[in-house]
Amino acid sequence: MSDTTNTSGPVLAADGTPLKRSLAKALRRQKLRALLLIAPLLLFILISFILPIADMLYRSVENKIVVQTLPRSVEALSSWDANSGELPDEAVFAAMAADLKEASEAKTHTKVGSRLNYEYPGIASVFRKTGRKAKKFDIENGGPWKEELIDLDKDWADPGIWRTIQTYSPSVTSGYFLNAVDMRVGADGPEMRPESERIYMNLLVRTLWMSLLITFSCILLAYPVAWLLANLPTRQANLLMILVLLPFWTSLLVRTSAWKILLQQQGVINDILVWIGLVDDNARLIIINNQFGTIVAMTHILLPFMILPMYSVMQTIPPSYLRAAKSLGATDWTAFWRVYFPQTIPGIGAGSILVFILAIGYYITPALVGGTKGTFISNQIAFHISTSLNWGLASALGAILLAVVLVLYWAYDKIVGIDNVKLG
Repeated sequence: MSDTTNTSGPVLAADGTPLKRSLAKALRRQKLRALLLIAPLLLFILISFILPIADMLYRSVENKIVVQTLPRSVEALSSWDANSGELPDEAVFAAMAADLKEASEAKTHTKVGSRLNYEYPGIASVFRKTGRKAKKFDIENGGPWKEELIDLDKDWADPGIWRTIQTYSPSVTSGYFLNAVDMRVGADGPEMRPESERIYMNLLVRTLWMSLLITFSCILLAYPVAWLLANLPTRQANLLMILVLLPFWTSLLVRTSAWKILLQQQGVINDILVWIGLVDDNARLIIINNQFGTIVAMTHILLPFMILPMYSVMQTIPPSYLRAAKSLGATDWTAFWRVYFPQTIPGIGAGSILVFILAIGYYITPALVGGTKGTFISNQIAFHISTSLNWGLASALGAILLAVVLVLYWAYDKIVGIDNVKLG
């Protein structure tokens, strides 16, 4: 008797479709449902994180305002030799007069003046002063424009102004990033700024160094507190945890202002030191408006962010490990250093990353207690965003700070391993 069952065809599902196709369709539906579940989170990350970073990177190189406001002047200056030391010819001045007339009517001449003023201080007043008269220019019958513009403002006879317009005429510029690393576009290309004008690299180094000191201070202070939280009886541990979390219920500005009162020369700390005789009343300590004040205040503010990751890891370490080490002859120090401490390193790593990244971005606390010597580069970013309105430079500084953090994160991953970082 022969077997007539067809075993060479595809395996079919219950509905008659090939099983492989049916499984693939079910898998696609499952993936789609999973994607729909996380879609709100992805949209939130896109709007609140990815797009702002993309906008920051775009603003750090965008420079369309010059060519859009002064199109004729930019084209006329393209053939001018900026290194000749001579002024451009009459055609360039005529093009500038026509551009300024249109810009003053559109009220954009002050914007381009402000943009160029970041690179050549004083040029904004030239554009404002000339723009007030530019509406009355008779482009068809006026001139010679070289004399007209110089009569309106003698600074038009400065080749440096025309060199600045020519240099920063492209719609994409590296000028913001050069300024952010204390460089500028010179006659022969990028060059370092004079020593007296170099501030941003010093600020960046200071920010990284002080952030490391704050992180190290937090480790020293947080470790015993986290150990107590993990080993005290439940009632006492809960009370201590409330004290650790209490700063989160207080405004950052209030906490910083409290340190301002404590640290000033006529403050509580100096009064106590004078009262117990450690410091003379005429030689009170200067512990505010400097780096020390910033480190003290920020260590206090960021300490809970170090305690909590350490505590969550220490809580998972069985006390029997230490007892076993001591039963085998280890001293208290040896048992701690060789058995207990290595198991807490993941918590130290998690807290250190959290505190360090938070520290380099702080600007309220350094501004209030740091003076001129204890401020961070984030203070300059805030200044350029809210005061000088130089958003391009602020974006460049922010991009550099982001790059430095990513490099340090990569180095940490290579040396320690990010997989070893735990929150419990």
